[in-house]
Amino acid sequence: MKILSILLAAALPPLSLPAAEENDPYLSLLLEMERTIRKGNSYLKSQQHADGYWSDSTIPAISALALAAGVRDPNLDPKAKEPAYATKGFDWLLTQQKDDGGIYGKGLASYNNSSSIMALVARGRKADEPAILEARSFLIDQQTDWGKKGEDDKPHDGGIGYGGTYAHSDLSNTYLALEAAYHSRQIAKDGEHGEQPELDWKSALTFVSRCQNLEETNDQPWASDNPDDKGGLIYFPGDSKAGERELPDGTVALRSYGSMSYAGLLSFVYADLDQNDPRVSAVLEWLGKNYTIKENPGLGEQGLYYYYHTMAKALAAAGVDKLPLADGTEADWRRDIATLLVSNQKPDGSWINENSRWWENDSILVTSYVVLTLEQIYFTLPQK
Repeated sequence: MKILSILLAAALPPLSLPAAEENDPYLSLLLEMERTIRKGNSYLKSQQHADGYWSDSTIPAISALALAAGVRDPNLDPKAKEPAYATKGFDWLLTQQKDDGGIYGKGLASYNNSSSIMALVARGRKADEPAILEARSFLIDQQTDWGKKGEDDKPHDGGIGYGGTYAHSDLSNTYLALEAAYHSRQIAKDGEHGEQPELDWKSALTFVSRCQNLEETNDQPWASDNPDDKGGLIYFPGDSKAGERELPDGTVALRSYGSMSYAGLLSFVYADLDQNDPRVSAVLEWLGKNYTIKENPGLGEQGLYYYYHTMAKALAAAGVDKLPLADGTEADWRRDIATLLVSNQKPDGSWINENSRWWENDSILVTSYVVLTLEQIYFTLPQK
């Protein structure tokens, strides 16, 4: 399974739009996305604090997302200097790096650190490589191994959690960490900075597999092949934010849900599984059966914009141009998501979720998610 080089975190500068033919079915959408992305980044620029950060100085991840959105804007001239506001933001972000190498504020160290690595890699500046590698080493140190060393004998082994008092692994933090580790590993391997530690990818894959409703590859007793859940993923082994369902035989299944199922697919891609692997084929089947852009399947409006962001990254990375659906048709997911997001942008250039779960009542966070999602789609739309 090939990860597209234009994936959001790839160490490449923003690209200019290739000349599109007049009969390009996506030409109009591309132009609409250009305008929408420009307006979204203009809103984010207007919300930057004088010190260079966005929203909350104790949560560098929000600033990192806004910065990644800014430097990936297709409206930028790739030969021009970095926008001054972005330089100011990156300067602030780098001041948040601690003596242990992590980039974080008062807590949620893994989440903040992974997001910051992604922003710095997207920036693509050689001078940032030492800071990226220090943050990467910190990330690797967060990988859980609570039982016998190297044996993955505890359910959470191999994954990564928030850190601190939220030490147990979860799929959201794990996928973000795998993403950051994957897209920074070429810097670690180029030999310019000495020998670098590496994530235990086999152990990480074991953890992700233990979050999937698939009895064939999940060794945990809670895993279910119930048709409504088979192939989908949950938050961490034994816990689903979508709750439970009682089956006809009296047993209880943990409900699979949308955002974590896309996080699982993306994690499988980073672990170099292909579409012949039963875990990949099973999650793709679940995603096709539950495809929607109206809600985060299993959670409704909760985490909706995180859902769009993760969906776009996962399907693009997996090379899925059209997602096969249960009725035999295929979903043009890029067009579906982009059309929706372009249409519901607010006059000031922002987006917001009326449901406040996971901070999505913060217009800066949600606008960053949306701009990143549109940029992901923009750069991976099929070109004629």
